[in-house]
Amino acid sequence: MKDFKKLLIWQKAMDITDRVFDLYEEQPWQKVAELKGQSTRAAISIASNIAEGNSRRSEKDKRRYMEIALGSAFELETQTLTLQRRKWAPMTEVTELLSAIDEEQKMLMAFMAKLSA
Repeated sequence: MKDFKKLLIWQKAMDITDRVFDLYEEQPWQKVAELKGQSTRAAISIASNIAEGNSRRSEKDKRRYMEIALGSAFELETQTLTLQRRKWAPMTEVTELLSAIDEEQKMLMAFMAKLSA
């Protein structure tokens, strides 16, 4: 069984999850309650699907879980863009989070391409 914790894409996903929790801890509850729940679930879903996919034997199954992780990354990007548009969080932190999400998306796509080769 492979150790998913050694995968850089999983490690980066966990860093994103930490950033999301930290970002929302600083915000007034009334403004961001709905986004907080959706964003934290999406962030956790990225790392969780990478871990679960890594446990699968077939490349096809692994790729499917990576696709789900990628979908969650795009979902999180949309929620973070909403924060940015509404100016509900410090723009520096939002920009840094968006950059990390973009990097994770690229890494997931590259990983999926390797699985398909």
